[in-house]
Amino acid sequence: MNTATGTDIQSTGPQDADSHDLIRVYGARENNLRDVSVELPKRRLTVFTGVSGSGKSSLVFSTIAAESQRLINETYSAFVQGFMPTLARPEVDVLEGLTTAIIVDQERMGADTRSTVGTATDANAMLRILFSRLGQPHVGSPGAFSFNVASVRASGAITVGGGKTVKQTYTRTGGMCPRCEGRGSVTDFDLSALYDDSKSINEGALTIPGYSIDGWYGRIFSGCGFFDPDKPIRRFTKKELDELLHKEPTRIKVEGVNVTYEGLIPRIQKSFLTKDREAMQPHIRAFVDRAITFTTCPECGGTRLSEAARSSKIRGISIADACAMQISDLADWVRDLDEPSVAPLLATLRQILDSFVEIGLGYLSLDRPSGTLSGGEAQRTKMIRHLGSALTDVTYVFDEPTAGLHPHDIQRMNDLLRRLRNKGNTVLVVEHKPETIVIADHVVDLGPGAGTAGGTVCFEGTVEGLRASGTITGRHLDDRARLKDKVRTPTGALEIRGASTHNLRSVDVDIPLGVLVVVTGVAGSGKSSLVHGSIPAGAGVVSVDQGAIKGSRRSNPATYTGLLEPVRKAFAKANGVKPALFSANSEGACPVCNGAGVVYTDLGMMAGIATTCEECEGKRFQAAVLEYHLGGRDISEVLAMPVTQAEEFFGAGEARIPAAHAILRRLADVGLGYLSLGQPLTTLSGGERQRLKLATHMAEKGGVYVLDEPTTGLHLADIEHLLGLLDRLVDAGKSVIVVEHHQAVMAHADWIIDLGPGAGHDGGRVVFEGIPADLVAARSTLTGQHLAAYVGG
Repeated sequence: MNTATGTDIQSTGPQDADSHDLIRVYGARENNLRDVSVELPKRRLTVFTGVSGSGKSSLVFSTIAAESQRLINETYSAFVQGFMPTLARPEVDVLEGLTTAIIVDQERMGADTRSTVGTATDANAMLRILFSRLGQPHVGSPGAFSFNVASVRASGAITVGGGKTVKQTYTRTGGMCPRCEGRGSVTDFDLSALYDDSKSINEGALTIPGYSIDGWYGRIFSGCGFFDPDKPIRRFTKKELDELLHKEPTRIKVEGVNVTYEGLIPRIQKSFLTKDREAMQPHIRAFVDRAITFTTCPECGGTRLSEAARSSKIRGISIADACAMQISDLADWVRDLDEPSVAPLLATLRQILDSFVEIGLGYLSLDRPSGTLSGGEAQRTKMIRHLGSALTDVTYVFDEPTAGLHPHDIQRMNDLLRRLRNKGNTVLVVEHKPETIVIADHVVDLGPGAGTAGGTVCFEGTVEGLRASGTITGRHLDDRARLKDKVRTPTGALEIRGASTHNLRSVDVDIPLGVLVVVTGVAGSGKSSLVHGSIPAGAGVVSVDQGAIKGSRRSNPATYTGLLEPVRKAFAKANGVKPALFSANSEGACPVCNGAGVVYTDLGMMAGIATTCEECEGKRFQAAVLEYHLGGRDISEVLAMPVTQAEEFFGAGEARIPAAHAILRRLADVGLGYLSLGQPLTTLSGGERQRLKLATHMAEKGGVYVLDEPTTGLHLADIEHLLGLLDRLVDAGKSVIVVEHHQAVMAHADWIIDLGPGAGHDGGRVVFEGIPADLVAARSTLTGQHLAAYVGG
C-alpha cells in the first residue's frame, strides 16, 4: 500500500525553484546604456564584448554587480548599514534572478608600504601561527612574527575594587623592526643636494627650492645667530652643523620679527615629504628625487622583522626566509613539513600556496609589496581566495582576467574560469581576447560604437552566432596580423649591461633605437624589471604605465590634458574678462551646486540622492558666464562637445586655438574621438584612462617612449588603430619600446626581445632577440610557438 507523504508528492514534479535559471535585466540606463534588456543563463560562462567605451562595464559592474551588492547590504540592520558605503540603486527598470556577486576587478591593490602579497592574502597570517607553534626558540604568539605589531612594555598603578592600588606591568611582543618600523627601508638625505658646503649661507649655499638668500627662509637661516652665516659650511663645527640640520623648532627674532627656526631636515620633512609625490610641482619633485634616498634598513636587512622574529626557525628556515622564497619553492617546503599537531593549518596553507602556482603567480614571493603588482597580477591575487571556496551558485564578475597574461598563461586562466563555472557558479567576464571569447557558453556584444554611439546590444547568443552576426566583434574575431614584409633599420642602440633588478640574471642587451621594439615573455619573466628598472636614467624616456589616473568627479579630459587652460584664456580674451570665470572649480561656478552640476542630498544610512542642479540645469556655470561666447558657443557647450567635433571647432575660424587643437588631435589619434571634453574621469573605463595618459605623454619632449601593455582594454578592431599610432610615433623619429603579450603587436614589431624561459627564478634571461620572422621560424621559445600558431607560420 502506498503511504506517500505530502512532501513526497510535491517532490515528484518540476519545482517552481527550478524555473529561476536566468538573470533578467530590463531597461538598464547606467552611463551610456540605452534601455538595454538581456537574459543571462545562470551556471554558465557569459562573456561581454564590444569596443572600449561601448557599455560593457556599465552593464556588468555598474548594474548587475552593483545591485547585487546593494541588496546584500540591505539585509543588515540600519545601524550596521551606517558604517558601510552607501550604494544607490542603478538606473534600471527590472533586475530579476540575481545571486550574490563577487567582484574580481583590476583595481591596483593598496600601495600602502605595509601591504605585501602575504598580508593581502591569508598566507602571512597562517605562517605566523605556524612559526609561533613550531619555531625554535619559541619567541611568542603569532603577533611576535608580524612586522605590523610593535613590541610594547608599560607599567603603572591601577585602582581595583575597594580603592586598593595595584602595580601592573603590561608587555606585548611584536615582530616589527624598531629601526624602520616594519617598512623595510629607511629614508636618507643626500646632504650635497641640500647645500654647497664650499659656500657660506650668505653666499647662497642652500640649494633647496625656495631657500634663496633673498627669500624669507634664506633670511631666517642667515639671521638666526646659531652659526656664522659668512663661514663656509664645510668649516662648521659638529654643533653648528647639527643646529643647521636637526635643531628642534625654536622661537627667535629675525629683522625685528618673531619667527620659528627649525633645522633643514625636519623642515623639509614637514613641507615636502608629507605631500603625495604626484601632486608636487615638477621642480619640487625633481629636488625630492635627487635629495632623498630610500635605502634598505641596515638593522633588519629589508625583512621588516625584529631580530627575535628572525631568530626563531623551523628546519633552519626563519619566517623572513620563508616570505622571501619564491612561492612555488615555499609550497614545496611546506609540503615536506609533517607535523600532526598543526595538520589542518598546513593543509590550508598548502592549498593557498598551490593556488598561487596554479594561477600562474608562483614566481612571486610573499614579501613583495602589493603596490608593485600589475593590474593583472592584482586581479589574479584576489582570485586566490575564491578558488578553494565551498560556495556555489555565486555570480563571479571578472574584468579582463587575461590582462597581462602571455598566450601560454591564457589557457590556464580559461581552465580556472571553466572550473568556477563547473562548480555551479555563474561567471560573467568582460573580455577582448578571442582566446577567452571562444570558450563562452553565451556572448553579449555591446556597441556598435563607443560613448554615445554605443550602449545597445548588437548580438546575444553563441560564439558561432557571433561569428556569423556581422557585428564589429564578429567580423574581427578571427583577425590575424601578418608578419611585416620589411622591418626598419635601427638608428642606434640603448645599451643595458649587467641588469639584475628583481629576477634578472645579469642581463646584457642592446635595445635598438628608431624602431618599434617589443619586449615579451611569460608573466614574471622580468620584462618590466628590464624596461622600467634597467634603462639608464637620462635616456630621454617617456614612460606610460598602467597606474591609475588620479582625479575626482570634477576632473575631466579637458582638465587632465591641460586643454582647458588655453580655452579659458581664449574665452577671457574674446570677452575682456578674467580666465577664472570659465572654470567650474573657481569664480565661474554655479553658486547653488558649487560647479558640480548636481546637488547631493545625504539620507544617512540610505543611499544619497544626486539631482540635477535647477539653477544651472547641470551646466555647472553661473548664468552670467554663459552670456560670454567664443565662435558662437558658450563654455558649457564647448565642454559638452565630443573630441572630434571640438577638434574641428578649434582648428579654424574665430575659435582657432592651435594649442587646444594639438591636444585634441592627440586624443583623436589614440582613439578617444568620441569622449566629451567634460565627461568625469571617474566614468572612464580602464582602457580609456590608459589612452588618455598616452595622449598626454605624447606631448612630452622625449626620444624614447616606453609603453606598458597598451592593448589592455582595447577591442580587436582598435588594435589596428594602436599599431597605426605606434608607426606614426616611430616615423616621427621616436624610439618605441612596448612591453606586450598581444601577438598582433609582436607580429608588427621591427625587433623582439623575448625573456624567459619561465617565471621568477626560472626566468630573467634573454631567450631570443631578433626580428619576428626569425622567432617564428625558430619556434625555440614559448612566445615563438604561440606567435607561429597565431600568424599561421
